[in-house]
Amino acid sequence: MSERKITAFLMFLDSNLMRMLTERRGTDYKDAAKLLYKSKLYSQLEKEETKLWHLSAETLYSLLDEEVQTGTITYPEEN
Repeated sequence: MSERKITAFLMFLDSNLMRMLTERRGTDYKDAAKLLYKSKLYSQLEKEETKLWHLSAETLYSLLDEEVQTGTITYPEEN
């Protein structure tokens, strides 16, 4: 997938994840952004070869929540 398409996907996912973080964690936008953009998950999400960008915002939120709670991420298996 081209860099441009991945960037477009990330923009869409970012906005959904930010909304979910602020609503579900009761945090403000600044703290939600800090949490998301400094996460291990986001650093992997930015890499095209991981294919994480194809996961739903809900799944990505669950992975991020797991990272926050446990410090680890259990990536879903591909079928």
